[in-house]
Amino acid sequence: MSTAFAFPYFYNYPPYFTLQPVKETRDKQVALWCSLILSYCQHTKTFILDTQADSQLFVNNSINRKLNSEARIAILDELVAQGRAEWLDKGKTQCLILWKRVDEWAAVLMDFVRTYGLSGSVMTLDELTGGDDVRGTELFGAHREVVVRALRLLETQGKLSTFKGATPEEVGVKFT
Repeated sequence: MSTAFAFPYFYNYPPYFTLQPVKETRDKQVALWCSLILSYCQHTKTFILDTQADSQLFVNNSINRKLNSEARIAILDELVAQGRAEWLDKGKTQCLILWKRVDEWAAVLMDFVRTYGLSGSVMTLDELTGGDDVRGTELFGAHREVVVRALRLLETQGKLSTFKGATPEEVGVKFT
């Protein structure tokens, strides 16, 4: 069982829930929120944020404040610019959070392969994110899209090959 997430000091400071008009202050505010989002998502293993949903991340009921949609999008746009997030739709309602960059997830995959002696083995995408072999590792519960992007990177590096299964959702991986 995981411990409760410890929100940073600014989360209890009402002005941080409104985008600040002064550029220097706003830049600091956005940087703090970016750091919070990455930490929170890693702690809770959250991969997709919905800008329209009033999650605990964006709403602090104890001070009766919530980050509005414009602010959420502005902060997530900054994470996208940093390569730490990707919009999944044009309307900017769904955002894939990369609390580990794709190359970092690729390294996690390769560490898993080396640690468990899986060179030459074939696994499915489902096994890599939810199978018994990955239970207790960072891969367990990883979002499919994140793992697919890491696999694509590793495939371009010649470290594995992917192949389609019987349905479009089925993906097989052979580690070289």
